[in-house]
Amino acid sequence: MFRLLSLMALLFGAEAVRTDTSSSVSSNCATFTVGSGTGCNWMCNYCSSVLQTNNYYFTDGVCTYQQGGCVGNPVSGNTYTCCSV
Repeated sequence: MFRLLSLMALLFGAEAVRTDTSSSVSSNCATFTVGSGTGCNWMCNYCSSVLQTNNYYFTDGVCTYQQGGCVGNPVSGNTYTCCSV
């Protein structure tokens, strides 16, 4: 799983990322823990990829879209959830 996520980070040109073993994807939500240096750009790309949609939201609002892209301030070691609409 880590290799896949690392490869995805490289493909998306994002920062280094680490998710832990509690990462999960249900039918409409993905929950994951971010590592040091992970930004909202990677998180948005990850959610779009695993949920297979661009129509999703973060349950705590950590990342949002503004002009210029996906922005916010994720904290290393925190667990985040994104869900499709």
